[in-house]
Amino acid sequence: MGRIEKLADHYKRYIALPWQKDLAGAQRAIFVVYDKADERRLRARKDLFALVTREAGHNWSECDLSRVFAQWMAETEYRDSYFESPEDLDLKLEDDFLEHVAGCVREVLISPEVDENSVVGLYGIASLFGFIRVSELMREIEGNIRGRVVVFFPGEYENSNYRLLDARDGWNYLAVPITLQEDQEVYQV
Repeated sequence: MGRIEKLADHYKRYIALPWQKDLAGAQRAIFVVYDKADERRLRARKDLFALVTREAGHNWSECDLSRVFAQWMAETEYRDSYFESPEDLDLKLEDDFLEHVAGCVREVLISPEVDENSVVGLYGIASLFGFIRVSELMREIEGNIRGRVVVFFPGEYENSNYRLLDARDGWNYLAVPITLQEDQEVYQV
């Protein structure tokens, strides 16, 4: 069994457990943590996660953030001037881009087909690297998570800290980690 299949198996064991209904939004997040070198493999096998979610009796929806920066930049009024002076983009990134990304995710989280029994798979997190922090995005959307959100996270999880692409200082988050390590399968349902 390959690494992605193993992750899907660990996820299957968690998602099949009965869900606690009175959790805060931050506790409704699941981080599937994998090596950044496995990004393409995971993308190619992402249907495994949808399949085991449906087998467990839950609905599945997806939100792919891979192109969100390019789309946002294309819609930005002064985009040409930002290419000439990229440092001017910093302030706009801090204010507008985070809200834009959160809005894209919220659109899926609050769509009519997503309810308390649904799982939303969030892909393309690596494309946010250098623009916004995943921890900030999670704070923005946690109030909109009705069922569960599964964040496919290319990075590391160690001692309750997540590090995106192994490059930033980590942050502690209340999400449930799904990793390849058997000993880290301590779940809050």
